[in-house]
Amino acid sequence: MIFKTSQTMAAAFVFGAISVLSGCSQNEEDPTGQIGPNPTLPAQTQYLFPPMHVAKVIGWQNGEKPQVAQGLQIKALATGLKHPRSIYVLPNGDVLAVESVAPPEASIKRPKDLIMGWIEAMATSAGSNEGSNRITLLRDADGDGVAETKSVFLDHLNSPFGVALVGSDLYVAETDKITRYPYKTGETSIPEPGTKLTDLPGGPIDHHWTKSLVASPDGSLLYAGVGSNSNITENGIQAEMDRASIWEVDRATGRHRIFADGLRNPNGLSWEPETHALWTVVNERDELGPNLVPDYMTSVKEGGFYGWPYSYFGKNIDPRVMPQRPDLVEKAIVPDYALSSHVAPLGMVFYTRANLPAAYRGGAFVGEHGSWNRYQFNGYKVIFVPFAGGQPKGVPQDVVTGFLNGDNEARGRPVGLAVDNAGALLIADDVGNTVWRVSAAAP
Repeated sequence: MIFKTSQTMAAAFVFGAISVLSGCSQNEEDPTGQIGPNPTLPAQTQYLFPPMHVAKVIGWQNGEKPQVAQGLQIKALATGLKHPRSIYVLPNGDVLAVESVAPPEASIKRPKDLIMGWIEAMATSAGSNEGSNRITLLRDADGDGVAETKSVFLDHLNSPFGVALVGSDLYVAETDKITRYPYKTGETSIPEPGTKLTDLPGGPIDHHWTKSLVASPDGSLLYAGVGSNSNITENGIQAEMDRASIWEVDRATGRHRIFADGLRNPNGLSWEPETHALWTVVNERDELGPNLVPDYMTSVKEGGFYGWPYSYFGKNIDPRVMPQRPDLVEKAIVPDYALSSHVAPLGMVFYTRANLPAAYRGGAFVGEHGSWNRYQFNGYKVIFVPFAGGQPKGVPQDVVTGFLNGDNEARGRPVGLAVDNAGALLIADDVGNTVWRVSAAAP
């Protein structure tokens, strides 16, 4: 009965949301001005209902595939998956596709949340959720870029996302915990039960549920991205305990501490190859207008505070958050590089291999899942950000596009990224239910 009531309320209000959308569409600015270390930050706008524009999901039809930049080619490593969100490449070349859907939220407090949840579900759903919340192993034994073997590696997980292998210990970040499993090279499934390393903040609300994971270079520590439990603390500050942060977890004991916080929804944790600094991509706050706030990528400083919820891009105060914390705003770190508003970056990987053209070496690929709260869509692509001296340099390049067709319908949406053992770029497409493989074009 509650579910039906929620649907009815959402339907009743959707026309109001559309009216708001059409009224504000003329105020949208060119998002390219919000890319780089010094993004344009326009005046704030607050709404009864934020602008919402959803790309209808149609999937990939009749052999369609994304478009790639010159010098590249793309094919499907695997199709027919169930919402693949992230990818992890094992040392022997096997690929783990993490298939997951969001856990049910036990508490939604505002009518606005019902509408936004309904709109977001329309933008991210493709087919049945049955059979998801698992990890599937993909094996391309003959090296032709297509997986001949597709087997269930781990099943019955609780909204998994991040994976990290250290020696023979495989760690999986589910939405509420990190679990360790024994891994043997070449196995296509793990029958043994896992052992919980540590709890992570999960329900009952669990607003940002994806938990990224990466091991330290020496393997002694794990770093987990833990998103906020709201947009800007509307569920109460207590619901944000230990959230909007990156955790550092001792791999031997499970002890943890907050490595950095004020990061609304950090994902794509990666080590920059030149400076060996930890980097992340972050989904910033909503409902301040279609041009605020730019999502970003940034190096992560130990003990650093990055503003959420009290401010954004340094000391730009969000007046909706009460009580304010001027002491925290004063020390808020300005992110390194803006990606423009509402592109929803969920994956990042640095490229150090030699398969792709040399221009890609040393920089970062970013998977932009795409906007749902701008009239003009933003994101829905994989970009490349050049790096020099450990910092972004220059203008991002579109690398993989075509996830939206000419009618702005969603064939797919990119999420997590990885690089396989041959040096090709892998893309998890959670709407197209595909893992794509991008390699250098044939001579």
